[in-house]
Amino acid sequence: MKKRIAVWLPLLMLFAAGPAALAQATPQSPGTKSQSAKSSATDTQKKNIQAYIDLMRANVRDQKAEIMGSVMELNAADAAKFWPIYSEYDTELSKVNDLRVANIKEYAANYSQMTDEKADELIQNAMTFRKQRSELLAKYYGKVKDALGAVTAARFAQVEDQLLLIIDLQIASSLPIVGEGS
Repeated sequence: MKKRIAVWLPLLMLFAAGPAALAQATPQSPGTKSQSAKSSATDTQKKNIQAYIDLMRANVRDQKAEIMGSVMELNAADAAKFWPIYSEYDTELSKVNDLRVANIKEYAANYSQMTDEKADELIQNAMTFRKQRSELLAKYYGKVKDALGAVTAARFAQVEDQLLLIIDLQIASSLPIVGEGS
C-alpha cells in the first residue's frame, strides 16, 4: 500500500500543478478589449492547448508506462506476456487520441465564435472519442484477461482508467468553457 501511495502521490501532485504552472507562465492580457489583446490572448491559448497536446503525447505516456509497471507488480513471466499487449494497446490508443487532438484543435480555432452547429459537432466528436477509447480498453482488458487472468486484467483496466481520467482532467482544466470570450 505504501508503495502505491509513493507512486500515485507525486503523479497526482504533478497533474494538479500542471495547469496552474501553465497559467502562471501565460502572460495576462491587459483589461482593454482591443483587437491586438484579443489576438494575443488567442495566440496564448493556442500555445497552451498545444503544450497540453504535447504533454499528453510524450511525457504523460512515459510516466503512464512507468506507473503501470509499478502498480501491476508483475513477475518476469507475466511481464513478458503483459508488455507486448500493453504496447499494442498504447499504439491503438495513440490513434484514437489523434481524433481527440484534432477535435481540441478544432475547438481552439472556433470556441470564441462558436455556433450551435459547431458546438454540436465538437461534442459529438468528443463523445465518439470517449466511446472508442472505452471500447479499446474493454478489448484490451479481454486480451490481458486471456493471457494473465481476470485479477491482473482488472488491475490493468483500473489503473489505466484512473490514469486516463487524470489526463482528461488535466486537459479539460486547460480548455476555456464554450461561450467565454464570445
